[in-house]
Amino acid sequence: MRIAVYGAASSLIDESYKEAGRELGRKMAERGDGLVFGGGANGMMGSVAEGVYEKGGYILGVVPSFFKEADAEISFKNCTEYIYTETMRERKKEMEENCDAFIIAPGGIGTFDEFFEILTLKQLGRHNKAIVLFNINGFYDELDNMMTRYIKEQFITDDCKELYQVYTNIDEMLRYISEYDPKDIDLSKVKIR
Repeated sequence: MRIAVYGAASSLIDESYKEAGRELGRKMAERGDGLVFGGGANGMMGSVAEGVYEKGGYILGVVPSFFKEADAEISFKNCTEYIYTETMRERKKEMEENCDAFIIAPGGIGTFDEFFEILTLKQLGRHNKAIVLFNINGFYDELDNMMTRYIKEQFITDDCKELYQVYTNIDEMLRYISEYDPKDIDLSKVKIR
């Protein structure tokens, strides 16, 4: 199975996030899961890739060409394979098409953009892959509370919360992904009425 992992590219994040990312990467590789990611060498992205690489796992880096040209230090150098795209939109599309599930690790604006895009696409029935928020240090508590509020105020259907799961435990998260059955989710329920 190939799992897309979205997350921060910042090298300034706390070491606890990076270590959790490396542990995620190691456990993915130990299970035989490959990594599909944005190709970054730093932050959550780089840490997950380091963990996968350490255990000899498969890594697909999807990198916008302008990153490659701008700064050679931005990209993770030990990917098994690379796909270079012209735009960020193409990068997201390649990642979506080359994975079987999504993990959203802590990140910034780009990570939120990626999460909401794949969540929207799932709601619209364009895919039915597992989506998980990796809630390191309670990072996604406020986001999950925000979604609950918007459901309560009927901006989002209550079934929308079934489209993603929130985990702090890596083993439980990877088990959920491996056991995920798209037939368990009725996408017709989550569309706005």
